[in-house]
Amino acid sequence: MLAANSKAKRASGTGALSTGRARISGVNVLVSNAGAGRLTITDGNGGPTLLDLDFAANASDHVVTGGDGILASSDIYISAATNITGFTVFYC
Repeated sequence: MLAANSKAKRASGTGALSTGRARISGVNVLVSNAGAGRLTITDGNGGPTLLDLDFAANASDHVVTGGDGILASSDIYISAATNITGFTVFYC
């Protein structure tokens, strides 16, 4: 379940989501039919990996992090979005 103050950002490529300090509560991913997908989220550009997820080709998946979420101290940064058509990151 998402917190009452949750926000979401949709993107389709790599780079900063410009959220500032945030807790990731979930990710919704749409994978192309070109092959298996991979989404890697780090704490800012070059920071430690927070999530590294693999997905089947031509799929739509939702991942919930649970608890208080995963803390990105500086910014939510997408460092890899292989065969990902689009994704939404839920955070607070």
